[in-house]
Amino acid sequence: MMARTARIERSTSESTITVEVNLDGTGVSDIATGVGFYDHMLTALSKHSLIDLTVQASGDVHIDGHHVVEDTAIVIGQAVREALGDKRGIRRFGDALVPLDEALARCVVDVAGRPYAVCHGEPEAQVYALIGGSGVPYAGSMTYHVVESLALNAGLCVHLDLVRGRDPHHIVEAQFKALARALRIAVEPDPRIADQIPSTKGAL
Repeated sequence: MMARTARIERSTSESTITVEVNLDGTGVSDIATGVGFYDHMLTALSKHSLIDLTVQASGDVHIDGHHVVEDTAIVIGQAVREALGDKRGIRRFGDALVPLDEALARCVVDVAGRPYAVCHGEPEAQVYALIGGSGVPYAGSMTYHVVESLALNAGLCVHLDLVRGRDPHHIVEAQFKALARALRIAVEPDPRIADQIPSTKGAL
């Protein structure tokens, strides 16, 4: 199998993002977005998906973290899509159920080439939560934006459900780890199908 890697750069008036991915990595990451809690979540995404991930991002965090967080997810999605190539030989589907203390999140991924994102189950207060220590906080409302942006740009169908949860930090971390584990399964090579494309249509 050819190397499944990609490097994408994207620059707008709101942010400048560079992302490198290796789908066949070991979960090594180097993340710097200027939003500390988001760095923590992307590090977890890399670690538990086994996707090597480098992210260098800067932007108008003097306003808030929204643009950098969302734009980084867009570029990660673009890089994953490029690294997947024609998706030959992958498992395609992945699912995971991940706990973190009182929080429990479920994620199902289909590398379908038809982008779609369904996120469900967060408590209403999660939208207003600001997570993080000193510096730029991560808004609880951003997780759905991240999942949608990643799915739309990577060509994934993602269903992310929060089964239960109370602490905003635990909720987001369970969500990211569930996404990571599901993505790990979906993009990994399936030795039983070798170079076949896992679709009756012959294309994804």
